[in-house]
Amino acid sequence: MYNYETVFILTPVLSEPQMKEAVEKFKTVLTDNGATIENEELWGLRKLAYPIQKKTTGFYAFLEFAGEPTIVNKLETAYRRDEKVIRFLTFRQEKFAHEYALKRRSLKKNAAKAAEEAPAQEAAPEAPQAEVTEETNE
Repeated sequence: MYNYETVFILTPVLSEPQMKEAVEKFKTVLTDNGATIENEELWGLRKLAYPIQKKTTGFYAFLEFAGEPTIVNKLETAYRRDEKVIRFLTFRQEKFAHEYALKRRSLKKNAAKAAEEAPAQEAAPEAPQAEVTEETNE
């Protein structure tokens, strides 16, 4: 099994539920063909670097998955058949790129965990501190 990354851009005229439905459709194509989804990121509506099909924005979605090489052809065929997809790119990760992706995901999880804990700590009342007084002998 190889590790792959795919990024695809969906047309901006979709509503939020339609966009999520399209992403789920492609995840289903992957899992039905024996791939395992390792990471999913929805980057949201972003401005394109140049107009594509007279559109200047699009919904970006990123998937990391592990599977056999034949899955890529089936996934790209699904992209081409869906009129909601305006661009896509799929490539196989090298060993070091996969290690970097794992490291990046763990850092992101730790940052999210720290962000959740920070408000909880602020809400907790602080214990009163004892006053420290210095006495001088004169």
